[in-house]
Amino acid sequence: MFHKILIANRGEIALRIIRACREMGIRTVIAHSTADAASLPVRLADESVCIGPPEARGSYLNIPSIISAASITDSEAIHPGYGFLSENAGFARRVAEEGIKFVGPRAEVLELFGDKVRARVSSVGFVKISSGCTAADNDDGHDEDHDNASKRTKAIRFITLTPPLATPFSSWPAAVHPHAAAGPKAIKRRL
Repeated sequence: MFHKILIANRGEIALRIIRACREMGIRTVIAHSTADAASLPVRLADESVCIGPPEARGSYLNIPSIISAASITDSEAIHPGYGFLSENAGFARRVAEEGIKFVGPRAEVLELFGDKVRARVSSVGFVKISSGCTAADNDDGHDEDHDNASKRTKAIRFITLTPPLATPFSSWPAAVHPHAAAGPKAIKRRL
């Protein structure tokens, strides 16, 4: 269990982390930009450290500033929250190299899931075992066309989620409906 965590995020996300840490008896340090100096998370955290200007690039995406803030406050871990650096494998690796815990997936996992084709191949067995979900294997590992996706969905007889392969890690999957006609209309709106 940690005694103190640095939160490298802002707003509602930071508030939720602060609340969870309080419930667990963990002290919190909020890393904030100059624009957020008077924000509710800054007022509610046990400690606060200004890490840069209002622009995210100079503050919430500034890896050296965040790591320095964790070091000078003796924080044992950095919680990136959601967005900003939460999916950045380089950040997770750098935090670990500094001897600080990263609250989130290891750098290797973030790298793997940044490559959706490798991630799917690596996780099919895990998904089936851990969640009870069916992961339909794609024999050749390549993108299927709309007709094949629709046919495979009809065989499963449930709405199927198809993750976009050439987009950022957090992109939403598309729903392929089992009773839709083959072709582009089989793939419905993003969820």
